[in-house]
Amino acid sequence: MSSSMTAEAAPLSYYTTADVRLNVRGGPGTDYSIVRTLPGGSKVPIYCQTPGTTVTGTYGTSNIWDNISNGEFVSDTYVQTGSDGYIASRCA
Repeated sequence: MSSSMTAEAAPLSYYTTADVRLNVRGGPGTDYSIVRTLPGGSKVPIYCQTPGTTVTGTYGTSNIWDNISNGEFVSDTYVQTGSDGYIASRCA
């Protein structure tokens, strides 16, 4: 099994979000509209990651945003990935 992921590929893992209500946005930044919210401790896939608005959250400060579904992004600072960097391919 390959450890690399593309935007089209199914995620290999699910990650747990911080124990806070998490805004899911329509793009990689706080300027994008909130499309839904997730309860704390949700399990989310990460299909790809992209730079966006810098956010300070539970797991530090970063400009990395995780694509968790088509047109749905959350700040990586609220997802426990075990890394301060990219853990998935960049979104196309």
